[in-house]
Amino acid sequence: MYGTEAPMISLYMLIFLLLQLSFRMPLVISYNPVDKLAVSCGYSGNANQRGRNWVGDIDSKLFSTIEPQNVQPSIIKALTTPPSVDVVPYDSARIFRSQFTYSFPLKSGGPKFLRLHFYPTTYDNFEIYNSLFSVTADNFTLLKDFNASLWLRDGEDTVSKEYLINVEAGQRLNLTFVPSTKQHQDAYAFINGIEVVSMPPFLYYSDPNSTDQSDNGIHLVGYAYSSPYQLELSRALETLYRVNVGGRPIPPEQDTGMFRNWESDDDRYLVTHRPRSQSAGFGLHVNLKNNTIPDYTAPEELYLTSRSYGMNATENYNVTWLFDVDSKFTYMVRLHFCEFEPEVQNLGDRIFQIFIAETMAEDKADVIEWSTGNLIPVHRDYAVFMSDQRENSNKVTLSIKLQRLPIQRAKTNYYNVILNGVEIFKISDESQNLAGSNPDPMPPQPKPFYQSSNKSSKKTIIVAFLTVVVSSLLLASVIGLILFRRKRSSSCRKGSTKKEGASSSLPSHLCRYFTIAEIRAATNNFDDVFIVGVGGFGNVYKGYIDDGATPVAIKRLKPGSQQGINEFLNEIDMLSQLRHLHLVSLIGYCNDGVEMILVYDFMQRGTLREYLYGSDNNPLPWKQRLEILLGAARGLHYLHAGAKHNIIHRDVKSTNILLDEKWVAKVSDFGLSKVGPTGMSTTHVSTFVKGSLGYLDPEYYKRQRLTLKSDVYSFGVVLLEVLCARPPLIRNVDKHKASLVDWVRKLNDQGKLDQTVDIFLKGSITPECLKWYGQLAMSCLHDDGNQRPSMNDVVGALEFAMQLAEGDKDKSFGGAQDKEKGEESPLIPQFTSDEGSDVLFTSDESGTKDSRVTTISGSSEERAMISGLVFSEIGDPRAR
Repeated sequence: MYGTEAPMISLYMLIFLLLQLSFRMPLVISYNPVDKLAVSCGYSGNANQRGRNWVGDIDSKLFSTIEPQNVQPSIIKALTTPPSVDVVPYDSARIFRSQFTYSFPLKSGGPKFLRLHFYPTTYDNFEIYNSLFSVTADNFTLLKDFNASLWLRDGEDTVSKEYLINVEAGQRLNLTFVPSTKQHQDAYAFINGIEVVSMPPFLYYSDPNSTDQSDNGIHLVGYAYSSPYQLELSRALETLYRVNVGGRPIPPEQDTGMFRNWESDDDRYLVTHRPRSQSAGFGLHVNLKNNTIPDYTAPEELYLTSRSYGMNATENYNVTWLFDVDSKFTYMVRLHFCEFEPEVQNLGDRIFQIFIAETMAEDKADVIEWSTGNLIPVHRDYAVFMSDQRENSNKVTLSIKLQRLPIQRAKTNYYNVILNGVEIFKISDESQNLAGSNPDPMPPQPKPFYQSSNKSSKKTIIVAFLTVVVSSLLLASVIGLILFRRKRSSSCRKGSTKKEGASSSLPSHLCRYFTIAEIRAATNNFDDVFIVGVGGFGNVYKGYIDDGATPVAIKRLKPGSQQGINEFLNEIDMLSQLRHLHLVSLIGYCNDGVEMILVYDFMQRGTLREYLYGSDNNPLPWKQRLEILLGAARGLHYLHAGAKHNIIHRDVKSTNILLDEKWVAKVSDFGLSKVGPTGMSTTHVSTFVKGSLGYLDPEYYKRQRLTLKSDVYSFGVVLLEVLCARPPLIRNVDKHKASLVDWVRKLNDQGKLDQTVDIFLKGSITPECLKWYGQLAMSCLHDDGNQRPSMNDVVGALEFAMQLAEGDKDKSFGGAQDKEKGEESPLIPQFTSDEGSDVLFTSDESGTKDSRVTTISGSSEERAMISGLVFSEIGDPRAR
């Protein structure tokens, strides 16, 4: 009895494990590439990594290399990689000082995956910031002035680029690296690994011989009546994104034989985590027999996870993914779908809308209609041209938004959405170019000390010697530093001229002193690629301090600017004493000879203006705009009433309201700020007029009398910017439209405030909220400063506007309840200004003007003018 029980239990366990494994593994790997070459550059012999064989490029017989004579030869480097980096192909590299070509003879013609792998690090005397080069494949430009270190993403040490290139039968694939020595005399190129893998001819390309109408081209987004877009084999593609929506990353070895890498959409691309991540039931498989697309299209696992509202969700919101792409290219977007929820079986069970790049791509998306049934995978392809109206813009955001079907549009059993996977490809332009600009710099990640293997022992001796020397001096240095700090001042002193090498002696609650060496290290010696802003003060750089752990904004004064010196000292004096949630914090400064530099917290999302007009950023919804305004108003109120002395900002504008990664608004730039009037008898500060045109208080401009209400006027201009999405002044339009304040004031007096509203806010502002907001803005812009509200009043008014925006009228001063009883009750409460005069905001309920927000109307000239002001194309349905 006991002798047979153990073998039986083991057999049951074995069967269970086999069944469990079969449920988790793909049913079949459907494609076996004819060409599947993997090259480890700078390596000799063969190596195995994750089940794949990699061949070294030293004396290989499978391909040839071409290097011009009488030039510096390429250099081979062997490395010791950190644990986070795969040994193959990243433990070796080939470095090029001049043009170098790999020439691959292929077994078959047709489209190929070409993958380039880079490990950006310092290779002995080759500094990574000198790595600058271009790459071409046959007649296509893949990379131009490429610096791999700028493409590193958070938590990653390597960079991979994937391309799709068609190679005619009998032809070689030639891959050429060219250092950008014209841009940088020490430039060099390098590569760690290369892959060339065959793919099915029409996996992504259009099949000109197909009789299937669904295969007859790609839907061109924004052009409802145009012919389908044909993706011909004469084009090259770059894979930008390949995402398993709602699921885990799928590594290359678990792809369908083509070694594609599938990322997860968490954190990196998904805007919010409210959409549910869903997976199919345990043991379910897709229906391969009735599949409408080839089995190798994507891994089965991709189709068994998704994002959705969830069947019982009641809240409406867009399920949104955002992807950064290069401007002025056409992109193919492939969306993968598979209905695996048992409730969704028939046509019309789930219908939703799809927006791509803010444009309607599908007004009635029904996956069952496309796939013909539950658990049957399908994909839809779209082409979209991405451009930006700004002349020098390089990067834009390609958004994918899923939206519930509006109830009034049609009936569906489940007002829900679903998406399983995303692929995005850049299509080569007419000049056969795929290269885009390098991204903004990312923080340098401190790495362990890794050196080439042939020099490691010698370097170890040197490091050990230096360690002994440093340790010997450490105790004396600490004692000297303590004595030195006792003699130093404990506050930021004006006119400080500390030299390079000086250390900070300021308490952490004030500000920190940086040496010029620290600033240069943080900005790679003020490299232009780190510039994130340019102003009258000088350049603003994104830098990294504390060994790359902390991103900061570094504002560098233009040398020789006397006005800038005064502003520099003033800002240190002001900000070192101020700390508030809605004020940008000054971390420290550098005052070293001619260098005067301020270091602030870095605001990840930039300025408020960038989300109103003049950029490719998605327009903000109304409620979020109000939240940002409320935060900025609270910051200004703190300056006016919460600090030790009243402080007048004197340069309130939308570019001085910055947004952090959580969209929290912070007021910035205190170079022009002044301490306000003190004492009961003092009402203003007499001073020369400074500020920005379009935002200046008329009283201050005419009489040189600066008051707290001067900031209120400027904030009123910002209120209009946020509502109308246009700048304060436009010089090339009719005179009566040139000034934002005059234009809105005139239309508001005529009861036409709704005609000034940003078109992207259409239908999202209630009439009550718009009326209240308009009266608040007009009160802030009163010509008589005494008639303007205080910033405290503005904060209260914006809080009430938030309630109106949320439809919470039962809590808004009893207005809704009183009206139900037939009583006339003022919608807007009475405020008292900080200077004693009563300011009454009233609602003209007896008026006959219709204040509802409607589509921008008026003459065609007015519509064109307003369209131009928001710098956007109007005509296609847009996702809100």
